[in-house]
Amino acid sequence: MFAVITGATKGIGKAIVDSFAQEGFDIVFCARTAKDVKLYESNLKKKFPSQQFIGIVCDVSKRTSLKEFARQIISLKKPINVLVNNAGIFLPGKIINEKEGTIEKLMAINVFSAYHLTRLISPMMIKQKSGHIFNICSTASLYAYANGGSYGITKFSLLGMTKNLREELIRYNIKVTAVIPGATESASWENVKLVANRIMPATDIASMMVASFKTSKQTVVEEIYMRPMKKDISEEEF
Repeated sequence: MFAVITGATKGIGKAIVDSFAQEGFDIVFCARTAKDVKLYESNLKKKFPSQQFIGIVCDVSKRTSLKEFARQIISLKKPINVLVNNAGIFLPGKIINEKEGTIEKLMAINVFSAYHLTRLISPMMIKQKSGHIFNICSTASLYAYANGGSYGITKFSLLGMTKNLREELIRYNIKVTAVIPGATESASWENVKLVANRIMPATDIASMMVASFKTSKQTVVEEIYMRPMKKDISEEEF
């Protein structure tokens, strides 16, 4: 089996790679930082010597970089079982006064990267009449949050794209799942001090994705919606 995963060297992305690797998948993954990509690829090859891992440096905000990433994937001529559009960025702020250019930056990374990569990769899945696409959304895809700003706009957009994509691909037996996690271990929370046990382990998200991939051909998990046990984190906890 073969998976393609973006934004894969940290947080949720790394947990997703690890979990699918444990299921025996060969994986092509990408991230922006060459050092991180090389180190993670090396570690995966040592841990799973019988599987294939290819790490590629890719700035998903740039279409030329995405096209090259897709070209390398397609050149392998392997059926793609899983595509995970995980790459994303969180910049807090308010729509009325956030820094100029914030929405353009967040749309490029959080929405357009998933849109363009899916358009580049999905023809292979359509041809093979199988596959599973996961788009990593957020509880900010469902609710408005203080300081959500452009981030909330992009995550609402990604969830809408996911729903439309699911309808388009049903006829080709391709599953499409929106992953909607609340506060999860990731770079977004690195410098925030919180009450213990208020953030979900990234491995919990990845485990649910693997489980949904394993469902029968006639079943699709349309949304994986997960939140911390004590619900959303309030600003008073910072």
